[in-house]
Amino acid sequence: MKKQLTRMIAYIAIAACFVTGIGGQIAYASPSISTNAYATALIDVQSGRILYSRNGDVATRIASLTKIMTAIVAIENGNLSDKVKVSTRAAGKEGSSIYLRAGEEMTLSNLLYGLMLRSGNDAATAIAEHVGGSEAGFVFLMNQKASELGLEHTQFRNPHGLDEEGHYSSANDLAILTAYALKNKIFAEIVKTDHKKAPNPNEKWHYSWRNKNKMLRMYEGADGVKTGYTKKAFRCLVSSATRNGQQLVAVTLNDGDDWRDHRNLLDWGFKHYPHSRLAEVEQAVSGSSLVYGANYNYPLEKDELDKVQASVTLIDPSSPHYALGERGRMQFFLEGEPIGSVPLYEKGSMRLKLNKRAATEESFNQFKQLEKREHSIFFKIVDWLQK
Repeated sequence: MKKQLTRMIAYIAIAACFVTGIGGQIAYASPSISTNAYATALIDVQSGRILYSRNGDVATRIASLTKIMTAIVAIENGNLSDKVKVSTRAAGKEGSSIYLRAGEEMTLSNLLYGLMLRSGNDAATAIAEHVGGSEAGFVFLMNQKASELGLEHTQFRNPHGLDEEGHYSSANDLAILTAYALKNKIFAEIVKTDHKKAPNPNEKWHYSWRNKNKMLRMYEGADGVKTGYTKKAFRCLVSSATRNGQQLVAVTLNDGDDWRDHRNLLDWGFKHYPHSRLAEVEQAVSGSSLVYGANYNYPLEKDELDKVQASVTLIDPSSPHYALGERGRMQFFLEGEPIGSVPLYEKGSMRLKLNKRAATEESFNQFKQLEKREHSIFFKIVDWLQK
């Protein structure tokens, strides 16, 4: 039994010990840019670095940008193949709609497309009632997720974003939330979809939804995310785009010229903060026999590269990590603030070969999402073996 568990530890550790990124640092060095928005944020998805922010921490109304949280909570807590029965309350929800009828059934997956492409408030309510047991139960899950992600200027009162006192977020919080959500493959696939059809049980024709997000059709590399509008929140928009392997998210709240502003924001980010390669898998660490265990990129303005510092922390030989091949970590700093770390291995080690095979963007995102949970499992098993 213990041999099997030891083998399990090895498999878990392969996924758990990869690149660690530390988000939250805000960039200031680049040439200035402005928008027509009350509040703005621009974030690099992989690193979590906020590249631009104006009134970024001011809590304000966010309209249907709420549905970004609705979607990721539903994906993480629901079963996409479930048939969701639409309640009278959901079918009668005011505002934007995909025109669901009371009593009809639709898969949770298709409801999510109706939610994100057409901003259906009826879809949001049906999703909430199904996944959360009630709208209130689902809103609890939304606020729980906001707390988990450290969104300090966010509070939800409903799953759709209709104006309600006490329902708010901020540009920076929405940027952080969206960067998190885009690392989920299902969410990313939904929000980049331009057109979707779904079965209609009430008519001979199918539902046919065209994405309201015009950025998908007007900006090279655009791949999301969500539009929003109410009479009190005014025009709100979250957009994302990927170029040269780098994905950025722009957020504007109360912006009468949002399409133009988002094009300019994204262009500015890609131009002034491209990814710089700080570590290359199998690259030798100067002055030692160790090599980097993964690639690591970070968005840097041209004058910042010389300000990056690195520090090695060696692992205690008695540590379980040492037994599994890791010899240390290279921690990177920008002007004294930690921005990420990379595991270090002996050249030619089996662990290094396995990490190299996994060093793709998709694997990186999967590993990052599993890292906390798998580390917890790892050390619980180690404790059991040592008893």
